[in-house]
Amino acid sequence: MEKGKRIEKEKRNIGKFIRNIIIVLIALGLVAFILAKAPDYAVPRHEGMRLIINNRNVTNSDSLKEDVLIENGIIYLSKADIANFFDKYLYYDQKYNQYITTSNTKEASIVIGENKMKVNGTSYPIKGTIIKRDDKIYFPISEMNQVYDIAIQQIQATNTITIDSLDREQIQAQTTKKLAVKYKAKVLSGTVDKIDANANVVWISDNNGWVRVRTENGKIGYIQEKDLTNKKTVRSAKTETDPFKGQKVSLVWDYYSEFAQTPDRRETKIEGINVVSPSFFSLKQLGKGDLVDKAGEAGMQYRNWAKENGYQIWAMVSNESRIETTTEVLNDYQLRQNLISNIMKAVEIYQLDGINMDFENMYQSDKEMYSRLIIELYPRLREKGIKLSVDVTAPDGSETWSLCFNRNAIANNADYIVFMAYDQNTAKSTKAGTTAGYNWVKTNVDKFLGQEGVAKNKLILGIPFYTRIWTENAAGELTDPKTKTVDMKDVDSLIPANITKTWNEDLRQYYVEFADGNNKKRMWIEDEKSIQEKLLLARDYDLAGVAFWEKDREKDDVWKIVQNIILNK
Repeated sequence: MEKGKRIEKEKRNIGKFIRNIIIVLIALGLVAFILAKAPDYAVPRHEGMRLIINNRNVTNSDSLKEDVLIENGIIYLSKADIANFFDKYLYYDQKYNQYITTSNTKEASIVIGENKMKVNGTSYPIKGTIIKRDDKIYFPISEMNQVYDIAIQQIQATNTITIDSLDREQIQAQTTKKLAVKYKAKVLSGTVDKIDANANVVWISDNNGWVRVRTENGKIGYIQEKDLTNKKTVRSAKTETDPFKGQKVSLVWDYYSEFAQTPDRRETKIEGINVVSPSFFSLKQLGKGDLVDKAGEAGMQYRNWAKENGYQIWAMVSNESRIETTTEVLNDYQLRQNLISNIMKAVEIYQLDGINMDFENMYQSDKEMYSRLIIELYPRLREKGIKLSVDVTAPDGSETWSLCFNRNAIANNADYIVFMAYDQNTAKSTKAGTTAGYNWVKTNVDKFLGQEGVAKNKLILGIPFYTRIWTENAAGELTDPKTKTVDMKDVDSLIPANITKTWNEDLRQYYVEFADGNNKKRMWIEDEKSIQEKLLLARDYDLAGVAFWEKDREKDDVWKIVQNIILNK
């Protein structure tokens, strides 16, 4: 009897033990499930103002550097956040105690402490101004909507501010019933907002039957696509027209000095190009940003000829290597603005399609200030639909010839950056050499696309229509004059009839040398074959196009090669 009771008790204890184990396992399973699913349920919380920029919650993403401020109804963003979200080239101008900011089509300046803002040369009153709080600079973003082309909304009910770029597409839809907006694209997920039937939502993206939306409360979450209707585009993305209709750029510079008249091209047809760049304007010596207008009435005729032949006309603006005039203009905002204003007037007078900036021989210390000029000029031109191209040299070289360019900043603030891929050996060189060897050109194109961070669709390869002939004495020393420039069209006339050209595969040029009395002549030739190799390089790298220095130095046959390789006609 006692033994039976003991056995029964032991069975009950074993049963309890097993039940306890099962309960513990279930509890552990539930904990594991909750831990696994917690990210779907736990909606992040934020104390203070939430900021949504282009349907992205930058508050929760840690992208926001400082809190948003609201004072006297004005919404303020910190300098760090303006630079992060709107203008990484935001610039403080110490001379005039102002900040300069740019967007796609606007250049604006705000003097600290003043309730006005100058936008693309016109002054406007603003309710707020730049302020300092806790040693941090803040900008009145709600007063700068026209600068950045944005719409700003403050939603007090949810302590949220939304900022939308008006150049981006926006799609909206309506709900078919009352809904809980989910934190994740899952039925079993936390709720970020509850909305009524027929509520409008911004359609951000869709995937696998779920739509990421933004509600009227500024909340971002997910709704099943079946619960949405009346999807429509309420704002289309702004796009720029392509004047070349998918073709590459093929530009020829048409250079003449201040003391010559614009060439008469009315009887000329150039089959291999779609852009001409005449040297219409130059920086006036000590002119405080004024231009020398070299175009005049002949320039009007040139413009008409270009348009009749379907060429874009990108007028050159040169500093004529005037280093002191250049540094004065670059280092003064008011003088930069005067130059920009003069360029814009010229664009209107001559009905130009583009501007080609050709500033050379600048101080290395002016490197960033030249970038400032380009940064401030670009939006003014873009507002009018005018293309901007900027000429630069190879990345490595002397201070005033090469190290004076920030190629990355220039490329980011222009339609095109033009690599003047010539003068590998200049008239000042101490040894004879080629003007533009293929291997040198290719190496530097790689540098543009690599270390300089220039996108291939921004890079135009400049190609010379000239070379140099060098003279050496018996000791192999360069004589005086040691070299002279030879136009491509004149090369053959300088080579004696009994001299054989030798092809150099590295340079992809023909080379000749021959006696001239007690001296020796040496020349690395630019001809149709060497030009073709450079054109193929631009095509193989899928660059934006090519440019040629300069018109009237070429052989006529070269244009057919350009046409076949670059324009594919």
